[in-house]
Amino acid sequence: MPKINFAQWGNDLYTGRRSYNVVGQRRRFFLASAVILTVCVVLMFFPGLELGIDFRGGSEFRVTTTQSSIETEPAVEAVLSVAPDEEPRVTRIGSGSVRVQTNELTNEQTEQVSQALAEAYNTSAEDITSTFVGPTWGADVSSKAFSGAGLFMLLVMIAMTFYFRAWRMAVSAIAALTHDLIVTVGVYALVGFEITPASIIGFLTVLGYSLYDTVVVFDKVRENTESILDQSQFTYAEGANLAVNQTMVRSINTSVVALLPVGSILFIGAFLLGAGTLRDISLALFVGMIAGTYSSIFLATPMEVALRGYEKKIREHTAKVLDRRAASGEETGSVSRLTPIGAIRPGVHQGQGAQPRRRRKGGR
Repeated sequence: MPKINFAQWGNDLYTGRRSYNVVGQRRRFFLASAVILTVCVVLMFFPGLELGIDFRGGSEFRVTTTQSSIETEPAVEAVLSVAPDEEPRVTRIGSGSVRVQTNELTNEQTEQVSQALAEAYNTSAEDITSTFVGPTWGADVSSKAFSGAGLFMLLVMIAMTFYFRAWRMAVSAIAALTHDLIVTVGVYALVGFEITPASIIGFLTVLGYSLYDTVVVFDKVRENTESILDQSQFTYAEGANLAVNQTMVRSINTSVVALLPVGSILFIGAFLLGAGTLRDISLALFVGMIAGTYSSIFLATPMEVALRGYEKKIREHTAKVLDRRAASGEETGSVSRLTPIGAIRPGVHQGQGAQPRRRRKGGR
């Protein structure tokens, strides 16, 4: 099996000696994203999202014992012995704690459940803590979460429009952020994790991470296409595709480095140690980072190029480049033929490279 030289591979992508036709295959990526989003939206309703007690309201009990391995079945039996119509949600947290969540209980039922839990786990009443969360507080948290996400995206659109001086990049970035958020929430619905305030923090963090990755790619797109109309060697789509390839290795490396600690928190801290809060936020980060890397490479820039295609000057320039290639017999329709970005610069017109130096008289 041949040995893969990742350093050489990354260098070839940056210089243009090797290129993947991401922008040219954008319809396939759009279709794949549409399918993924459709599945995630369906999952959000069937089977639906599991809202935590902070959003739906109810009573919560926590049992702390010295047992090395605490079981969840006694907690279910203890709640049903007091409120037979309840369907308690019992979660083991670590090796010596268990969390029990129910709908709203009366003060008398709360005391009875606490006593039943103490007897079930052979512990004292001091080791049983109970709290109540009203549905009004949960609705307020939900409203603020949606308002915060909406305000964040509005500010992002305004800032990117001024920074890149192009509303198309802002719209493409918001579309990528929305894609990442829906995919992350869809995975939550698929695995049955509860949506808690920690999850909301994770979702907002994902938006920031995804935006950072997308801005880096767009910055390279702007650099490659800043004077694209002053030459006729490359089209706008090819310059943008080169930018995607140049930043691909960086995006992958950044994501891998970020996923390692997040994966450790998710699989070790959450699943093995049973830390509920860590599980909620780490799953959002883990899924969101993967989705953000995908969208910044295969969705944001291809969408920006598709929007640019509606501009008259871009269409005319693309037709001019293709006509020149056809007249000169050059290969057309292949983005992989790109040469280093040094070929795209002001002062290079009509597909000509840098002018050769004149020979000095009497010299070579």
